Amino acid sequence: MERMSSVGNKRKVEVYAYQEEWKQKFHEEAAQIRGALGEQVVAIHHIGSTSIPGLAGKPIIDLLPVVRKIEEVDARVASMKELGYVARGEYGLPGRRFFLKGDEERRTHHVHIYEEGSAEITRHLAFRDYIAAHPTIQHDYSTLKRQLAEKYPYDMDGYIRGKHEFVQQVEKEALVWRDLAK
Repeated sequence: MERMSSVGNKRKVEVYAYQEEWKQKFHEEAAQIRGALGEQVVAIHHIGSTSIPGLAGKPIIDLLPVVRKIEEVDARVASMKELGYVARGEYGLPGRRFFLKGDEERRTHHVHIYEEGSAEITRHLAFRDYIAAHPTIQHDYSTLKRQLAEKYPYDMDGYIRGKHEFVQQVEKEALVWRDLAK
């Protein structure tokens, strides 16, 4: 399990083996988010490393709610704040609403909200499903994340940059794989 701790205001990156409890934490949080977002919710997907049994990762639960109208999420920010979330707006990705839970030392949840029909939903789900269906890629990704956590123990940006090329390549493969499976 990856764990965050603080050294000079930097989160420590630690990668842990998959934890079965991550699935339950997703379901618990999804129910609360569904309540906060109400009738706008079409679906809530579990994404990221915690969604793939067997994959090592940081213990941050990533949720991807799909909503009817993204603009309506802005009217629900107060409801998300009541659940302990901090709103970050699009946070660099047009069409997304991003929320995080936890403090700088230990984040617990990331929420990436998209409007139904967004290509970003397809990308996230294809990546998740492709890694889950390919144990060799899952192993390689776990190994890479452990190596990067060791190389960049207090440099989250370095850790993310180190994964970038691998993630980009796997995303391309995942989208082709998804299209072929149709």
